Amino acid sequence: MQINTFEEYQKAYDKSVKEPEAFWSDIAEKFSWQKKWDNVLEWNFKEPDVKWFINGKLNITENCIDRHLPEKAGTVAFYFEENEIGKPSREITYQQLHDEVCKLANVLKSFGVQKGDRVCIYLPMVPEAVFSLLACARIGAVHSVVFGGFSAQSLQDRINDSSCKVVLTSDGAFRGNKTIPMKPTVDEALKQCSSIEKVLVLNRTGEKVNMQQGRDFEWKEQVSKQSPQCTATTMDSEDPLFILYTSGSTGKPKGVVHSTGGYMVFTCYSFLNVFQYKPEQVYWCTADVGWVTGHSYITYGPLLAGATSVIFEGIPSYPDAGRFWNVVDKYKVNIFYTAPTAIRALEAAGLDYVKPYDLSSLKVLGSVGEPINEEAWQWYYKNIGKEKCPVVDTWWQTETGGILISPLASITKTKPGFATLPLPGVQPVLVDEKGNIIEGNGVEGNLCIQFPWPSILRTTYGDHERCRATYFATYPGLYFTGDGCRRDEDGYYRITGRVDDVINVSGHRIGTAEVESAINQCEDVVESAVVGFPHDIKGQGIYAYCIVPNSLKSHDEIKKEILNCVNKVIGPIARPDKIQIVSGLPKTRSGKIMRRILRKVAEGEINNLGDISTLLDPQVVEEIVKGKI
Repeated sequence: MQINTFEEYQKAYDKSVKEPEAFWSDIAEKFSWQKKWDNVLEWNFKEPDVKWFINGKLNITENCIDRHLPEKAGTVAFYFEENEIGKPSREITYQQLHDEVCKLANVLKSFGVQKGDRVCIYLPMVPEAVFSLLACARIGAVHSVVFGGFSAQSLQDRINDSSCKVVLTSDGAFRGNKTIPMKPTVDEALKQCSSIEKVLVLNRTGEKVNMQQGRDFEWKEQVSKQSPQCTATTMDSEDPLFILYTSGSTGKPKGVVHSTGGYMVFTCYSFLNVFQYKPEQVYWCTADVGWVTGHSYITYGPLLAGATSVIFEGIPSYPDAGRFWNVVDKYKVNIFYTAPTAIRALEAAGLDYVKPYDLSSLKVLGSVGEPINEEAWQWYYKNIGKEKCPVVDTWWQTETGGILISPLASITKTKPGFATLPLPGVQPVLVDEKGNIIEGNGVEGNLCIQFPWPSILRTTYGDHERCRATYFATYPGLYFTGDGCRRDEDGYYRITGRVDDVINVSGHRIGTAEVESAINQCEDVVESAVVGFPHDIKGQGIYAYCIVPNSLKSHDEIKKEILNCVNKVIGPIARPDKIQIVSGLPKTRSGKIMRRILRKVAEGEINNLGDISTLLDPQVVEEIVKGKI
């Protein structure tokens, strides 16, 4: 299943294109199936209708846990690093994981949860969050994880959209030097949720919370009553495994649905190959289970591969900006996977927070969530990887289920800013605005995929037409990613940003990510965000928001430097028309910049910014608006 050389990658890729069914059948054979599939694949992108490993029967948790027990019962599946530094590590072996998952699954069954029922998970980044996903999968319930920082309204909307039966939550969460209430948020949401019958509450922070008799139950008390044995429910390969909501550019969040068999095969295959995971290595993904990265590359992918992982409750800046590197040394982490937002923030904090740490255990560095700008890539590679660790810049989406374009660590030659090459089984194409496929290298267009991979989304929950219209109607016969992309002379792919984040300046298409990367090379700029705004002459102009802390220079001097930097890196056409120096950017709690808000400010629509309650710091928006005025 694991590729070892670039020649092997080329052979695997060729076979995956010429004989996709034989290719994926060989890989799927490595897993434990209760009944083998009848056909490997049936598909069309018109309806769309995609089915993998048809009539195959399995349970994904038997593959994540049970099949490893004969050899790995005592092996650590997870180290838990708490928010507070210096606390003793909690180690969870594969046997303990099995027992905890089974006990929690039995609690769900005692609550009346059956195969196909939806369960909402609203928990902090603790091991019980992972247990919850697996407990649902054990009994065939469909989990819908809502990130623990979302508001009551966001939680309510997601519970109601999928008619969840049970909520798994916590009294609260530790986040840096703050304690975040969670149960009160659930209580507020449930005032308008008629489908919820039971709530299971984990005691994490010790905060006193309201417990509604007959509805709310204490986690430890319920779990302690249960048997550590729970027979895994037989699932069809195409039965839904989970729903995960993702925001669209307009409208309510979409409930992306992933199925069981294909998702299992692809997440394990991609994990093993992108990170080149080896037995006994320690892997750490810093994401939250509230996002797809936490599903695919904290929970399912690593466990399917029998890996040992770190679960981290805290944040990179607490108690100081050396926390990540402290954890790397503590657990002798070999593979480290994080987001460019975190990398840029730690770069800004300075090398004094890196120098005390050895970091020699690291073998592979990964980046996820957005294209990583070249300056951050170089800082990461030189100062964290000591120029010895390949950086795998992974491109994928909630909808894809797994990594589609990425270097394979130490196998693919890397290039800063490029996701490089597609994984076997992934067939990307670039198209123009009319949907014509753009052949050759040294070209740019909209990124589409022309053939299904096993973990492609199957639908959007309760609204298949929205799935068709969003992903398959723009370019008939193709899955449209919504991203612009450049394929360079080497055939390497570079994501230029969302198509709605591509600015058309005097007929030239300019990706916001590209301009941001250029601006961030200016020595005084820590981070930037670029949007388009209406321009009388050019059609669209470029508006740049730039964070410039601790500079003694005037704003005029800094703006001149930014213009010179963009001019040097890209050319005069990409020079921002307006530059606003800001103290921060509007980000969700997962670190995603809300460019929708920045666009509205740039366009002068300051009275129509929409809901900003889910932002990490809503006050930043007020400061930006005042600066614009």
